Amino acid sequence: MAITHLKSSKPETERKEDDAKVRKTVEDTLNDIETRGDAAVRDLSQKFDGYAPDSFRLTMSEIEAAMQKVSTRDMEDIRFAQDQIRRFAEAQRASMTDIEVETLPGVILGHRNIPVQSVGCYVPGGKFPMVASAHMSVLTATVAGVPRIVASAPPQKGEPHPAIVAAMHLGGAHEILCLGGIQAVGAMAIGTETIDPVHMLVGPGNAFVAEAKRQLYGRVGIDLFAGPTETMVIADDSVDAEMCATDLLGQAEHGYNSPACLITNSRKLADATLAEIDRILGILPTAETARTSWEDYGDVILCDSYEEMLQVSNDMAYEHVQIMTDRDDWFLENMHSYGALFLGPRTNVANGDKVIGTNHTLPTKKAGRYTGGLWVGKFLKTHSYQKVTSDEAAAMVGEYGSRLCMLEGFVGHAEQCNLRVRRYGGRNVPYGTAAQPLDAAE
Repeated sequence: MAITHLKSSKPETERKEDDAKVRKTVEDTLNDIETRGDAAVRDLSQKFDGYAPDSFRLTMSEIEAAMQKVSTRDMEDIRFAQDQIRRFAEAQRASMTDIEVETLPGVILGHRNIPVQSVGCYVPGGKFPMVASAHMSVLTATVAGVPRIVASAPPQKGEPHPAIVAAMHLGGAHEILCLGGIQAVGAMAIGTETIDPVHMLVGPGNAFVAEAKRQLYGRVGIDLFAGPTETMVIADDSVDAEMCATDLLGQAEHGYNSPACLITNSRKLADATLAEIDRILGILPTAETARTSWEDYGDVILCDSYEEMLQVSNDMAYEHVQIMTDRDDWFLENMHSYGALFLGPRTNVANGDKVIGTNHTLPTKKAGRYTGGLWVGKFLKTHSYQKVTSDEAAAMVGEYGSRLCMLEGFVGHAEQCNLRVRRYGGRNVPYGTAAQPLDAAE
């Protein structure tokens, strides 16, 4: 096996140093929010966004005023995107059914899918206002039936971003906050004097938001660890360098630390893509950001075979994986660790990010090894229940339960079972002993 790194990103040790700095900043900030509540949130918002209104929660008149600033065309586009996302989310929701089965005569088991009761949806702002993230979190939570949806996004130029507010409102948000960064997710999770805490946090964000969610996990639920965006292109000679370079830089422009990786079995395509990236960086308006990401977090990996390409891509477990080969379905069948797949040259990550209907909040930093992305099921909790409806079943299951409890030394547990054997089976089981099978008792 020969895997050659034609271009490598910064070493893992340097990335860990960056992560440690972020971790300390987030820890201190969350402690400040917990201690000082609204005052801390206001100070942080003033410091980072120059924004400190009387209330961070928008009134209905403020929501309507913001929406009036959105052009007719932009509003139509937002509605179109939400229609696609709603349609797919509704199909996903319909696939999740409550069940009830009689596993033994008189023994009924089941489960119900119950919505999380309150969710905080974070919508990134920063350099790029992520209007689409409002659809992905707020609208999907609405389809799941969440009864309280709080949505928060940072201000843009000293005021709520009109299109983001429109997307939040149309998506079904019950409360809209104009608040960003650690202070937003911290306030929603911890709660302040004026913001009631939520049960779950969802949505993408920068490294600080992702780390804040990680530190808050347990106190609240989270969707997944969605840090800086990652994109991978798996390609062979069936596509050209312009396509590969465009798809890599199209995601590298997200931020200064957005990994982008080309995996190919064609040296010719690899070299041509590197040259094409240089050409595009000379004309791309967001080249300052994209160039830094590509220089520090870009990889080009040359493999001998499709099997090697598959192995490397599964090991890296990137968030977005664009596959453009002569065997795309083979990769679909064999890939097991990723955020989302984009199959074929007609497909692209940008459509997935904005409009096509799948959710763009996806696992990063190899979390695709153990979780998929945000979807309607993330907002639902599957709770089981059990019901015994006959005396015979209560006594029979009680016998097994009694013996298995005593096997582990749990006498009190066993007595719960024994009581049912005595009461519903008419048999005397001495306290502190295991119920014997009926034929043995006879």
